[in-house]
Amino acid sequence: MKVGLVDDRAIDLDKLEAIVSAVAGVEVIFATQSAEEAYGHIKKQTIDVLIADIEMPNLSGYELADIIHSHALDIAVIFVTGTSGYAVHAFELNVHDYIMKPYTKERLSQSIERLIEKSKSSEMTGRLYIKQKNDIHIVQKKDIVLIERSGRSTTIHTKSGPIKTYMTLNELEGELRERDFLRSHRSFIINIHYVKNFSLYAKNSYTVTFEGLNEKAIITKEKVEFLQKNYF
Repeated sequence: MKVGLVDDRAIDLDKLEAIVSAVAGVEVIFATQSAEEAYGHIKKQTIDVLIADIEMPNLSGYELADIIHSHALDIAVIFVTGTSGYAVHAFELNVHDYIMKPYTKERLSQSIERLIEKSKSSEMTGRLYIKQKNDIHIVQKKDIVLIERSGRSTTIHTKSGPIKTYMTLNELEGELRERDFLRSHRSFIINIHYVKNFSLYAKNSYTVTFEGLNEKAIITKEKVEFLQKNYF
């Protein structure tokens, strides 16, 4: 589980990092005293959890959580704060936990461990069943990079290789309702978390390149604008 930390007080940030780093199965991706810097990291790197103080100068932890919620980013939030005044609003943002300072190592560790268990349970439903002649392939949705329709067949490009099927993009799109996936073009569905670059292809479309994959996709100008407005 990848975690980001933000607290404007250095001593509190150090405490957070020491506790979180000691939890099995957790990797601290960034630790910063600035919510603006934390937001910059979130736009560039994938994390599963943000642990944040609330009252900070300029951009607050609450405002950062609101951005995550309003953009429907798949990031759980844990508030570690000295004020109880945001508890009701935190519930509205579907925050995982609200921990009051001063707190014990056990209190924060247990909160993270509950989240890890919750994530493991949800991963069981994050599978796609792909029909291929007489076989059914089971693929983790998070491993799908891109789906391409060509002629009467569809190729699902995953991190471990391609899978061909006669399922249509409309059928697959109905199975991939997660925010991670976007119908970028009539012939493509893309996982936005693997997108590396957009390059102008024609007047109203771009080619898309992906992390760890040589194949490319097409995305319309309209969908690029949609991505910029709703995701980045």
